[in-house]
Amino acid sequence: MVRDPICGMPVDSEKTEFKVNFWGVTYYFCSEYCMHRFLKGPKIAYFSMEIGIKSEIPTYSGGLGVLAGDTIRSAADLKLPLIAVTLVSRKGYLRQKITEHGEQLEYPEEWEPSRFMKLLPATVTVKVGGREIKIGVWLYEQQSPTGGVVPLLFLDTDLEENSPEDRGITDFLYGGDERYRLKQEIVLGIGGVRILEALNFNVRKYHMNEGHSGLLTLELLKRNEMNVEKVKNLCVFTTHTPVEAAFDKFPYDIVQELLGEGFPIEVLKKYGGQDKLNMTLLALNLSKYINGVTKIHMKYSRKLFPGYHIRTITNGIHPYTWTCQYFKELFHKYIQGWANEPELLVRVDVIPNEEAWEAHVKAKNDLIDFVNKRTNVKMDVETLTLGFARRATSYKRATLIFSDSEKLREANRKGRIQLIFAGKAHPRDKAGKEIIKEIYSYKAQLENEIRIVYLENYNMEIAAKLTSGVDVWLNTPLPPFEASGTSGMKAAINGVINFSVLDGWWMEGCIEGVTGWAIGPPPHESIGEDEKRKREIEDLYGKLHYIIIPKFYKNRDYWINMMKNSIGKIAYYFNTHRMMRRYATEAYL
Repeated sequence: MVRDPICGMPVDSEKTEFKVNFWGVTYYFCSEYCMHRFLKGPKIAYFSMEIGIKSEIPTYSGGLGVLAGDTIRSAADLKLPLIAVTLVSRKGYLRQKITEHGEQLEYPEEWEPSRFMKLLPATVTVKVGGREIKIGVWLYEQQSPTGGVVPLLFLDTDLEENSPEDRGITDFLYGGDERYRLKQEIVLGIGGVRILEALNFNVRKYHMNEGHSGLLTLELLKRNEMNVEKVKNLCVFTTHTPVEAAFDKFPYDIVQELLGEGFPIEVLKKYGGQDKLNMTLLALNLSKYINGVTKIHMKYSRKLFPGYHIRTITNGIHPYTWTCQYFKELFHKYIQGWANEPELLVRVDVIPNEEAWEAHVKAKNDLIDFVNKRTNVKMDVETLTLGFARRATSYKRATLIFSDSEKLREANRKGRIQLIFAGKAHPRDKAGKEIIKEIYSYKAQLENEIRIVYLENYNMEIAAKLTSGVDVWLNTPLPPFEASGTSGMKAAINGVINFSVLDGWWMEGCIEGVTGWAIGPPPHESIGEDEKRKREIEDLYGKLHYIIIPKFYKNRDYWINMMKNSIGKIAYYFNTHRMMRRYATEAYL
């Protein structure tokens, strides 16, 4: 028996008369209606520069791409008519090596699409810098046990018909200079719309996950006789940063050079900004539905872009993907149906304390074994373990916990702690690379007192081990730069307790002393920046010394109750099933 990809009904593949061969794959249906909807029904085209499906397909750099992957997984589970469009990024983001002194070395992370995907016969062309560039497309199918299927289209310019320079456009994720990046965004936005047409998809909405795909709006304008209202009704835009400096902007001389006369410069300036082509502004001006990714991010976005009706849909994580096997077994035993109805996790109190703790200890054992095999730092399972894994960049403040080494030592004397770090710095982010070196320096200083490791080449596989195996998840961004953050949500579904600065999603998830602990004052409190930093340091060391360490070592029942609160009061809500239902009812319909 197989499942109908539209309704999820069981179908006998030997007996049904409703089947179709599509892209070399046979699909089976319970009725002619479902078969017709599969072939001709309206789709939501989800565009994202990066998508994290699995570690072996390195087409993601961090949170944005992993969120996109979770979005697609939940869409398949919920049988939403989604199709995703991204770049193949044949050489990945970067493969990270770290020297003994903490210096990051970068190498291409090359992979072969044919191992995981099917090359489709359809091709399209786009004009870039006066040259016709041919674009091919690989198909990957995200299939759900519910029967739902989401096709992922990976655009590829590495075709024999293209020049060596143009063949490399889809090589490196976020690589190269401004010209390289704009070429990629032309391929993604304009080429993506054209490939969907070539494959005969009936697209109802175009969802831009961040501004990288914003040029699709120009292609839609051309196809709709420059009817702005029609295009706006076709487009959904999700912004993921509260920092204007982080938006993609391109000088108009480069834009004209690469786009040519196909898109009048006055149109670009009208919708994308007068000084430079601002991809976020372009997407804002040509989308009817616009949203931020947390409530606080919505507020900052409204300040950045006054006059725009920006709504909010708080991010989430895919429940089944990020739950370790030991908690999966517990949830299957006590909360049946949780994987597709994660709101049922609110019933977590039915799980006996001793079984919840046993599941956590097993996950922690797996992590510590993994760390000890990969490093020469011998960690142990009994020690309170804090995890910090982020993109290595200044505003994430990975070294905040080392602000006062003596206070950290005092906390360690109260009860032993060990620290696990991970994260890649962008090749051009010198400050981010310095942060990794700083952590290595502190590691050396504290070598005989506190065990510290930095795991190299952070990916989805390592993220899953870390977020399920540590005891406390540490997050110390500089507000308001954390638009959302999702790693703490991954930790919560595994009963790991969050200890975080009040920014992004933690503003909605934190109930002090119940779901975790806050570091520093809430952002709306009217105090100076110096006072905020002082309060953060006080909270960081004070709560670690006087609350977290004593509770972990001396009050196991209290700790387990907080673990359960992480599951029942955080994970039940901060998931992509809830998120995608919101998108479906508010943005797509």
